[in-house]
Amino acid sequence: MASGTKRDLLKTATYGLTHLAVAVAVVYAVTRDWTAALAIGLLEPMVQTVAYAPHERAWRAAPPVEAPAPGVTTEPDIVGSPP
Repeated sequence: MASGTKRDLLKTATYGLTHLAVAVAVVYAVTRDWTAALAIGLLEPMVQTVAYAPHERAWRAAPPVEAPAPGVTTEPDIVGSPP
């Protein structure tokens, strides 16, 4: 397994554990019910962790966005604003 792949897997795992802790804490804070907090808190991060890996790969595969040329703005023109 390539070093980058191992790093990606470790990053995904630590992201999942962090997300798990936050999800359980938020659900418990809202419901004051450990059963609900653990049920929802365990399910939601598992789904998010699975969705995270292909999302990360898609972003890595996407072509980079080039910066605009100097002096070119990407801000929309506001009607009535001075040039």
